[in-house]
Amino acid sequence: MASGISLLERLGLKGGNGGVSDAGWGRTAVVAVVSFIYFLPVLFIIFTAIKPQDVALSVPPTLSPTSLFGLIPEQFVFTPTLENFGSVFERVMTVGGAPEATGFDRFFFNSIVIASVSVLLALILGTLASYGFSRYPLKGNDTYLFIILTTRMLPAIVVIIPIILMFRAAGLAGSYTGIILLYTAFNLAFTIWMMKSFFDELSTDVEDAARIDGSSEIKVFFKICLPQVIAGLAATFVFGLILTWNEFLFALLLTGPDTRTVPVAMNQAVSSGGRGTDWTLLAAIETLFLIPVFLVTFFLQEHLLRGVTFGTVKK
Repeated sequence: MASGISLLERLGLKGGNGGVSDAGWGRTAVVAVVSFIYFLPVLFIIFTAIKPQDVALSVPPTLSPTSLFGLIPEQFVFTPTLENFGSVFERVMTVGGAPEATGFDRFFFNSIVIASVSVLLALILGTLASYGFSRYPLKGNDTYLFIILTTRMLPAIVVIIPIILMFRAAGLAGSYTGIILLYTAFNLAFTIWMMKSFFDELSTDVEDAARIDGSSEIKVFFKICLPQVIAGLAATFVFGLILTWNEFLFALLLTGPDTRTVPVAMNQAVSSGGRGTDWTLLAAIETLFLIPVFLVTFFLQEHLLRGVTFGTVKK
């Protein structure tokens, strides 16, 4: 980034490409308000995560950790705490008992490994398959693509019984291999359809010229086509990660104690030692659960924006 760019330009509030000076302050204000409304549920979860448990459901509700220089009345202000985040990993399980490890460090590790590996595998296989469908269509190509798409048409509850039986017969129940292969298979259809649309948008003139110069198909794919669909790879990766990261049913029925993911493990936080639902603890888990996907989306946002507008906005 150039050193001469001001802070306002970096934030998109002045000059640049697509800043406030281009959209106008009125449109920018409308977008800001709409964005805040959409972000409000997430903000509510974050605020609940830093509340003491005794004020989580207080009346009148506590709305802010700060009074904003007196703009918010004191009865709506709470004192923030980070104790709930510590309780995610170690807390008292029974009344009068000593603090115990909850195992959530392992659950977060499982979610990260299972989601990232399965999405990467689907991205590799799906990109190769989509390139083949785009550049070397077979007779009945549309039919094959439709058959692939049908794997995502049925809800998970419909296919869970035969999948459980196959997992038990193959000895994959409760293993990393089983759940990763299953998520890879379910992400594959989405990846093929997404990436095929990106390859279809590419001009074949450069590819033909490279072939005339003696380049092999492997070089054409890796040196010419793949660099042009980086945005598509990023967009597909983010969407596949979100779908896998939040998946619950398969993880509930096909993982074991050592491979359990965070969505399944959250039910351990619903009850806090028989004292009712600990909403602040649940909000803390959800806040931590949002961070990995938020970071991936943040660092890939430039490619993601290009990916979702590919074919409509010229680079």
